[in-house]
Amino acid sequence: MKKTVFAAFIAFWSSIGTLVLVGSLSAHAVSEAEGELSTYTLEQVAEHNTLGSCWMVIEGKVYDFTGYIPRHPTPPVVMEGWCGREATEGMRTKGYGRDHSPAAWGLMEDYLIGELE
Repeated sequence: MKKTVFAAFIAFWSSIGTLVLVGSLSAHAVSEAEGELSTYTLEQVAEHNTLGSCWMVIEGKVYDFTGYIPRHPTPPVVMEGWCGREATEGMRTKGYGRDHSPAAWGLMEDYLIGELE
């Protein structure tokens, strides 16, 4: 009985220690991710003008949407026209005067890679 209680005690505190360690490592990774963003020029962004490497500048921030293109609700050709360019107009108008939804604007943060110089 004593061995079982001791084993449970050790397992409990080992679990707590693991959770604390994982939490501190996660917080460190988040703080690094929230650090200073890389800076890019329009010329650098322009090099990523295909569906295979699609960067866009939207409101002064640089996004790499390459991985998002297959999930975008329109055909890929719609986004391809904005790859490697300043694309704020595309986000604000969708090409016909209607802004993207707040949810779409929120999704962009997952693809943020830097700021425009």
